[in-house]
Amino acid sequence: MPRCHISTRKGLFTLERGARGWAIARAGFVGDNVTLSMHDPRSGHLYAALNHGHFGIKLHRSTDGGATWTEIAAPKYPEKPEGYKPQTPVEGTPVEWSLKLIWALEPGGRNEPGVIWCGTLPGGLFKSEDGGESWGINRPLWDDPRREQWFGGGADQPGIHSICVDPRDPRHLKIGVSCGGVWTTKDSGKTWMLTAKGMRAAFMPPDKQYEENVQDPHMVAQCRSNPDVLWVQHHNGIFKSEDGAASWREITGVSPSTFGFAVVVHPRDPNTAWFVPGTSDEKRYPTDGKVVVTRTKDGGKTFETLTRGLPQQHAYDLVYRHALDVDADGRTLAFGSTTGSLWISEDAGDSWQSLSSNLPPVYAVRFEKN
Repeated sequence: MPRCHISTRKGLFTLERGARGWAIARAGFVGDNVTLSMHDPRSGHLYAALNHGHFGIKLHRSTDGGATWTEIAAPKYPEKPEGYKPQTPVEGTPVEWSLKLIWALEPGGRNEPGVIWCGTLPGGLFKSEDGGESWGINRPLWDDPRREQWFGGGADQPGIHSICVDPRDPRHLKIGVSCGGVWTTKDSGKTWMLTAKGMRAAFMPPDKQYEENVQDPHMVAQCRSNPDVLWVQHHNGIFKSEDGAASWREITGVSPSTFGFAVVVHPRDPNTAWFVPGTSDEKRYPTDGKVVVTRTKDGGKTFETLTRGLPQQHAYDLVYRHALDVDADGRTLAFGSTTGSLWISEDAGDSWQSLSSNLPPVYAVRFEKN
């Protein structure tokens, strides 16, 4: 049965596709701040990350589709070395060594049972080899002196929000860092390359706008059938790579805007991608109060503005980076907003159905993919 999980400010809601269409079938952690969920297609387990504020970040696992949950270990940062003196990044605030947010969860390869990758704020990359029972920080990335040059964007601290595992070789990962660019490893994190060449950071002084280590990708999406093709919704627009992140090309002239947070790419067609645009960083609402989805089917040469079924006046829905997803069929999409609205499309975005307008603010939308 097709299923989708909606992480919100006040709970985790599960959508199921029945004979009469999509509907909310289950609510979990009602009243709690669920920031992210992940379904592991290898085990069938479901994971939920919670932010309890003063009481910390918690991680839970369900082995029965969300009917019951067990708390498991959350990633933990190492102790600071004695006498450690951090570098001061551009923003002037040293990166903290304590968990503020679980911002990305991604299962490892199909031949790596139990392996899960976790990106956090501040910018730590963690790995579990036992299904989340324990975690270890990736020291080569954490100890890289360039990591201390990362700085906060919308958040006070930099964070790892995107993890792309290459389905051809799970040792090959790409991560997106805000604000720290795109990084690539081909040996499961033993060594790392900074791979944000061609990205542009307009918020930096002119002589620093193309520096790779200050770029602010909002979301990195990888085509499953052709992992060398990646799309990025960046703070300053839309970027595409066709060489495995070795270089990036900026795509301009997209109406109504190239600003936004969310991007997904068709699982089998690397030239088809969807975005939910906003006005600008300063305003953060849909242009002219109209919620739209933009779609390209030709690799970014042209874009369509999709509006059917979406509110076209007095709508101020912001869609976060994880709040848009496409199912494995390449035709079913869903996205949720900060106003608690939730929409779904079963025709690749040509038309949309409103499933709810009164959920808590939506942080993440994720289909179960086998």
